[in-house]
Amino acid sequence: MLHQETSFEQAEKALLEKSFYVGIAHFDWSDPLLRSQLISFFQQHNQIAWIAIIQPEQLRDIELRRVLFENFYDYFSLPIGDNIDNLATVLGHAYGIFHLQNLDSESVGVDDEFQMVGTSRQMMEIFDQIRKVAKTDAPVLITGESGTGKELIARAVHQRSKRSPYPFVAVNCGSLPDSLIHSELFGYEKGAFTGAAQRRLGRIEAAAQGSLFLDEIGDLDLNLQAHMLRFLQEGTIERLGNNTPMYIDVRVIAATNIDLEKAVEQGRFREDLFYRLSVLNIELPPLRERGEDKELLARFFFKKFASDHNGQLRGFTDDAIEAINNYSWPGNVRELINRVRRGMIMSDNRLITAQDLKLADDMGSHEPLRTLDEARSVAEKQAISQTLNRYDHNVSRAAKALGVSRVTLYRMMEKHHLDGRNQPSSYGTHHG
Repeated sequence: MLHQETSFEQAEKALLEKSFYVGIAHFDWSDPLLRSQLISFFQQHNQIAWIAIIQPEQLRDIELRRVLFENFYDYFSLPIGDNIDNLATVLGHAYGIFHLQNLDSESVGVDDEFQMVGTSRQMMEIFDQIRKVAKTDAPVLITGESGTGKELIARAVHQRSKRSPYPFVAVNCGSLPDSLIHSELFGYEKGAFTGAAQRRLGRIEAAAQGSLFLDEIGDLDLNLQAHMLRFLQEGTIERLGNNTPMYIDVRVIAATNIDLEKAVEQGRFREDLFYRLSVLNIELPPLRERGEDKELLARFFFKKFASDHNGQLRGFTDDAIEAINNYSWPGNVRELINRVRRGMIMSDNRLITAQDLKLADDMGSHEPLRTLDEARSVAEKQAISQTLNRYDHNVSRAAKALGVSRVTLYRMMEKHHLDGRNQPSSYGTHHG
């Protein structure tokens, strides 16, 4: 809901009556009597992402620059004109970050390291899948590259399900030695082997009535795959040293960063277990395909870790944002978190630079070499995607902006497998 107020009293009243995440402030800094009121107002309401609209000549005022630096998410100078689309983009970024910071405790993933942050089409589809999958008890298989947050999605499914009051137990199948993983999963009786001084419940039993998350399921030994298949089929386990089957009510959520279908073809993974695990599938996109989420995540984690520092840092330089948006992020969200935290520690200025993030020298270092034709094709696809996104996927307006006919644009969209509705966006922040 939009509100427009013209006085401090009206603004205060509106802020008391309703919750807002983003505000646009158009004010006259030239009036000395208003300055202290403005500073006090913005300091008092710093939970809101303020965007300033100011006259360009006022930026020469040192005190105003300090106020903008300390209290505002961003600013634009008048006239807005052609920058209206950039203003809309900045408002979207600000809303996404400040909304996520104010989510209540029932929100998915609010306490997790990765956080459920994203406004891209891909992440909106993931959120929708989580809601649907959480309503059932069927096994779920989550796929995606390392560092994309597969455990976060598993926890989100659990937290949204009727099993949320019960345990969420995670097992990394790739980190436990083969000799231990059987007893870790199924437990053992006292005296089952040398050193078994007392009975121990396995992870499956510990997750009773809740959810069992099997991370890196593709690394599970073939022998244990047979035991896991039996459990999924019958719902029972046998502790080591005990041949009596025990029924365990638990939902299984598995994840992997390898191609399980290829592993099945190569004989490294059981086909019957694969089909048992993949009743429902969630595929996480790599960060490089998530468009504007890269900048959104960077700003979000900057805010998240800001309390660990001396309060001098205020954000990112334009070159840092450009580097964040253009970098390929082979380590995905985990790498972005690490670089942001490192940049916050290493920066000697109030704004983090691309050098602080160690992105200035890394740009393109993870990109494969391309032929000239491949480079042209990539640039063409990116231009079409961004233009369609800018014009809300209106093909006629996008074609006009690109200087081609609608028929030509449709042909180019077909060539690049773009349907005009589901385009990733990748805009940075620009100031007027």
